[in-house]
Amino acid sequence: MIEQILIPAGLLGGMGVLFGAGLAFAGKKLAVPQDERIDQVRECLPGAGCGACGYAGCDSYAAAVVQEGAATNLCPVGGAAVAKKIAAIMGKEAEENPVRMVATVLCRGDNDMCHSRFEYQGLQECRAAFLASGGAKACKYSCLGLGSCQKVCEFDAIRVENGLVHIDPSKCVGCKKCISVCPKNVIRLEPENLRTVLRCRALEKGRAVRDVCTAGCIGCGKCERSCKFGAITLKDNLPVVDMEKCVGCLECVRNCPTGAMDGDLSKRKHAYINQDLCVGCTLCAKQCKFDAIHGALKEKHSVDVDACVGCGLCAAKCPKKCIELR
Repeated sequence: MIEQILIPAGLLGGMGVLFGAGLAFAGKKLAVPQDERIDQVRECLPGAGCGACGYAGCDSYAAAVVQEGAATNLCPVGGAAVAKKIAAIMGKEAEENPVRMVATVLCRGDNDMCHSRFEYQGLQECRAAFLASGGAKACKYSCLGLGSCQKVCEFDAIRVENGLVHIDPSKCVGCKKCISVCPKNVIRLEPENLRTVLRCRALEKGRAVRDVCTAGCIGCGKCERSCKFGAITLKDNLPVVDMEKCVGCLECVRNCPTGAMDGDLSKRKHAYINQDLCVGCTLCAKQCKFDAIHGALKEKHSVDVDACVGCGLCAAKCPKKCIELR
């Protein structure tokens, strides 16, 4: 009786050992050797696995660099330093770093500016609140401010204050995880050094916006009228900025009555004329759209810094190159 059990068990065990040895041999014999550069590239990467490079993670990106010729500068976390190391491994020059993209919140409606329709007492998660009639805020385009984006951000770039999300561009790597969890689509990737950003998505106009949020764009058109370069047009009651025409004068920001057109006026530059080089040709004064340059023909010219918006037209036309923006 025991023999009837032991013999089959022994046969099965022997077959298992035999098949295992065969598979091990075949694995070594038929294995495709991996390019050692994949491991070298992988060691250069920070290991965040955020997917901001466009691949599933650092392992996938490393393989793509070696096997598919992917660009060496796609890791926003590692930046130029990592791109340089990867390029050295691949034996080529590092590609020029692309424009850095960061997540931007297209809303300014915190709890003080955006009215509430009811008191939400459910799960403190944006998607759950959105299922409750679109959330508590009166503006249907507004940030719900419950921090679902903050919870998925691995880089501590997001904080929630007074019912509104704020993103630190210096920490953001553009991985898009915050965008993927936002049910209101109020987060978008924008170039880091974008001069102006419309921080509102409300398609209504005037009082319809004012009744729900005091920070929203009311479609008044002041930004369009104040732009002397034809860079702004209104579409669906919202201003659209043509960045090819925009010179960064920030007059749209200065003239926006609600602050929906956002930009840092403290960074606006002004023109300065080197009096030792100026010959009084008047070309700069003729170019200025803001009457900020004064001086008669063949006399030294000067700039009224209070009127100058730093558009740079004068500097571009000066034949003596005596005008600089600072």
